[in-house]
Order: sequence, then C-alpha cells, then structure tokens
Amino acid sequence: MRLYSFDDESSINPDEFFMKEAYKEALLAYEADEVPIGAVIVANSKIIGRGHNLTERLNDVTAHAEMQAFTSASNSIGAKYLHNCTLYVTIEPCVMCAGASYWTQISRIVFGAIDEKRGYSSLGKNILHPKTKVIGGIMQHECAALMKEFFLKKRLK
Repeated sequence: MRLYSFDDESSINPDEFFMKEAYKEALLAYEADEVPIGAVIVANSKIIGRGHNLTERLNDVTAHAEMQAFTSASNSIGAKYLHNCTLYVTIEPCVMCAGASYWTQISRIVFGAIDEKRGYSSLGKNILHPKTKVIGGIMQHECAALMKEFFLKKRLK
C-alpha cells in the first residue's frame, strides 16, 4: 500500500489534502467503470487504508469504497476499531457504510458531496457512532461533478 502523510509545513488544509487522496481513488473507480467513489482512512496524519468501489469487478454489492478502506485500515493496524482515525470519502456514505462506520467506532468522517438519494443523513444521523464527528462539503464540487459525469456517460451509452 502507498503510504502518504501530511506535512504540517504544507499550506493546504489537511482535510483537503486527504480528500484529494480519496478523489484519486474515485478516479481509479471511474477508469474501471465503477461508480466513482473513493475513500482513505487516516491515523496520525498517515493514510492507513484506501479503497474505491469494486462492486462490478467483485460482483458484490457490499464492495463500496468505505468498506474496502475499513478492511484495509483494520488490516494495517491489526485491530477492528478505528479509534482516532478519520474516514475521507468523496460522497456521503450510504446507510450500509454509515452502519459499518458505527461498528469501527471511527472518530471522524469527512465527505465531499452529499448523496441526496442514498446518503445516510436522509434517514437520520443516529446511524453513526455517537462519538463520530462529521464534516461535509470538502471538495464537494469536484466530487459531485465526477459522479454526474459518470452517470451522464452511462445514460448516453
């Protein structure tokens, strides 16, 4: 796994820095004709897990970017709980991924664009662990534009 860490000397906001890494994962999904959602998990300013949608490739409806990143991060640290970690994901997590985040007890979720149709917040915020902090809107325009472009391309086929 590629390890990236945030340099405190950088002029960029750390949330933006790591969202750009999640966006790179979304681009990998896009190139593979998967719904372009990407995720990274960060602990101590280092990426410990990465993922992008693999539902088509794996023929598995649970192979969302967040689920891939949770598994990668847990394997990286050798633990199922992701205390003091942040999930960066390009689109608001769905109910399944929000529920999984509850079980990981992740400390923070930072997402790009809201998913008005399938995002967890449309059903209520109690799906997340009570200690999980959420920040939305980081690179929201770029993240939303990639999704729109993907689905427009699908409709034109």
